[in-house]
Amino acid sequence: MPTDTHGAIDAIWRIESPKLIAALTRVVRDVGIAEDLAQDALVAALEQWPESGIPENPGAWLMGTAKHRAIDFFRRSAMADRKHEDLGRDYNVREQTMPDLDSSLDDPIGDDLLRLIFIACHPVLPKEARLALTLRLLGGLTTDEIARAFVSNEPTIAQRIVRAKRTLAEKRVPFEIPRARELNNRLASVLEVIYLIFNEGYTATAGDDWMRPSLSEEALRLGRVLAELAPNEPEVHGLVALMEIQASRSAARIGPNGEPILLMDQNRAKWDRLLIQRGLAALERARQLGVEPGPYRFQAEIAACHARASEPQQTDWNEIVAWYGQLSEIMPSPIIELNRAVAVSMATGPEKALEIVDRILEDPRLDNYHLLPSARANFLKKLGRLAEARIEFERAAAMTRNEQERKLLLQKARECTA
Repeated sequence: MPTDTHGAIDAIWRIESPKLIAALTRVVRDVGIAEDLAQDALVAALEQWPESGIPENPGAWLMGTAKHRAIDFFRRSAMADRKHEDLGRDYNVREQTMPDLDSSLDDPIGDDLLRLIFIACHPVLPKEARLALTLRLLGGLTTDEIARAFVSNEPTIAQRIVRAKRTLAEKRVPFEIPRARELNNRLASVLEVIYLIFNEGYTATAGDDWMRPSLSEEALRLGRVLAELAPNEPEVHGLVALMEIQASRSAARIGPNGEPILLMDQNRAKWDRLLIQRGLAALERARQLGVEPGPYRFQAEIAACHARASEPQQTDWNEIVAWYGQLSEIMPSPIIELNRAVAVSMATGPEKALEIVDRILEDPRLDNYHLLPSARANFLKKLGRLAEARIEFERAAAMTRNEQERKLLLQKARECTA
């Protein structure tokens, strides 16, 4: 029974902890202290629930316990301050200025969650810190889970999280939704973090596994939450559409031995039609908001082209090429050009695709990007230039840090030799 209870507590914590930390941050104005208070409530649950049973409303129980911990925190703070002041004169002031926690913590949590997302993804933090802190505060993941997800070690992740919380406190980052003039920049950081988490789960950059589904699922959950909290932001719906459609392919992307199955080789009957429907609905919401498309909307349009094709040969590659062209206009990038080259290869043949790739070969941003030699190898193979293709496949295999991907690339290299 205790084991079952601990499993239930873990599931409850992942759902309730973001709300708890968000509400506490609004009151104490320090995300580090708020997380400590929330963790105290979790410890209390782990101590009491195995004996007393899980309460009918566990979220309310955790919030009530955290409220008591917050009251104790303010009392301790007041006592520490009073050691340096006149006890009698300061006491009344402190008692009068203590926050009304009953009303503060019982406020609706929607805005609090949105504020917490903007804090965890604040541009003042390095990208790696934003990723770790978001998974910690909004995903409820442990430090060990985050370390395993990013093929790192626990002390490194722990230090990264501690430094992030310290930076937010030192920089006095306000617990608020950004004003209109800075909202776009801040929102771009939030969307970037969520999509980076999704991509790390969708195609792991390192380690033995091709995918880490728990990360993709967590990013998709955060995206859905954000879409409800910011319903008038088209790029939020564009990102959700993109993730829903990409996630729909998960069951078809891995073979029986964990090996990768690329898009054109997948059994599309295994694609999740419900996720595709959700993605197309989110894409339609983005369209209806009637503003110029942003990068996530464009990428979602490309994903939708694939989702609408029940067989690979039904894919409208000319439309995909057009979407990539528009995407590159608003967000010039050698990676977008590489993806456009792949679409061009499918639409008109490998010759023009190879020309596109050769124009970006010297771009320093792609120095360690293994998909560049991998794509070039595929074009060379289609042109019958097998010896050159083999060299490029081997070069790509040497660059990747994912073991399953390395095996796939080396297999393609052997096929060129044969």
